[in-house]
Amino acid sequence: MTSVAPPSRRPRILDLRFVLTVVVVWTLLRALSTVLLVELAHHWQDPVVYDEPGVPRYFQFATLWDGQWYEEIATEGYPEQLPTDLTGQVRQNAWAFYPIFPFLARTLTSLTGQPFSVTGTVVAVVLGYAAAVVVAGLLRERVGTAAALGGVVLLGAYPTSPTFQVAYTESLALLLLAAGLWLLVRRQWLAAGAVALLTGLARPVGLPLGLVALVAVVVRWRRRHEEPVSWREYAAMAGSLLGCGLAGLVWPTIAWLRTGVPGAYTQTMSAWRSGEPVTPFRPTLERVQWLFGDTAGLVLLAAGLLLLVVAVAGPWARGLGPELRTWCLGYVLYLFAALDPWTSIYRYLMLLFPLFVVMIGGGWDRDDPRAAGSPRWLLVVRTAALAVVFLGWQVWWGWELFMFVPPRDNPP
Repeated sequence: MTSVAPPSRRPRILDLRFVLTVVVVWTLLRALSTVLLVELAHHWQDPVVYDEPGVPRYFQFATLWDGQWYEEIATEGYPEQLPTDLTGQVRQNAWAFYPIFPFLARTLTSLTGQPFSVTGTVVAVVLGYAAAVVVAGLLRERVGTAAALGGVVLLGAYPTSPTFQVAYTESLALLLLAAGLWLLVRRQWLAAGAVALLTGLARPVGLPLGLVALVAVVVRWRRRHEEPVSWREYAAMAGSLLGCGLAGLVWPTIAWLRTGVPGAYTQTMSAWRSGEPVTPFRPTLERVQWLFGDTAGLVLLAAGLLLLVVAVAGPWARGLGPELRTWCLGYVLYLFAALDPWTSIYRYLMLLFPLFVVMIGGGWDRDDPRAAGSPRWLLVVRTAALAVVFLGWQVWWGWELFMFVPPRDNPP
């Protein structure tokens, strides 16, 4: 009688030692950011922004900028009618901001009685730790332990990483994105589609995530002769693509149903552009030309995009796999098409966390002899050097952008 070997099992990625290492690294980096935020909040921020007696200044400082919109949503909800000015133009309003984060903070407020400035900050911190662990696990599965930890260090030191501990959605967005990407890497199709659908209520990243899902499905289909695809898996793959597709529609549809205005979401977004309609690619092109000149701006933009393609397409990034490489390209293309780029671009680029692995030289395929020949200490030195640069940049970001100096309006 022929014995049948048991099916191979994936190695455990999130073992206790690795998770504890990630938590310690993340705690150290968040402590450094806390020192910066406390210093700004207590000694440099104009006290005119503090209006909650008895609430520590750190928490009130952490609720500046977008945090004020999330506080309005958590305490008052979304408007039933779109607010307009005297000319009938839709004004900036809460429908531009997604609901999961403020509703989580509101739930914590109802349980603890603490104000949003406290609960919003606490929710962001907790989700930030969860996001760091998931990012670390995803990267470890693709590029190994050392490169994964290096990527987490740079993510935690990144100039806008203080948003992981203020009332912003960066923690939530990163957690859902990393979870969705990891599920696609592991071919957990239906779960990936469900997580993608959740991103549609947290951050508008469903479109580039859908591109990743499509590439993952194509890669799986091309291996159908070596690894046959069952009809059940075909259905699951279709469900994943459906979830990603619906992610981009769910929030605009809710805004339409709640306000009775079919274009409620797009009209709200255009309010941040002085009423100009949302036209793909045009804002980015106009911004770079305004900053650097008509010709020089386009040349710099093209050079930046070419550098990205080289960074992602080269053998030094092969270890990331098709899913993470596609994410880097698709997300930048999405930002190029949909974004009115200004000072918030620093935050948006943080979701390109797989590139941090490439920057430290940890993106090689682990079977590539060039990866085996690279000493581990060199990766550590690169990580440390870039982390120092990022931390210095973080001080600039906190001072110049997050700290509010009336009447400046360059949001972080």
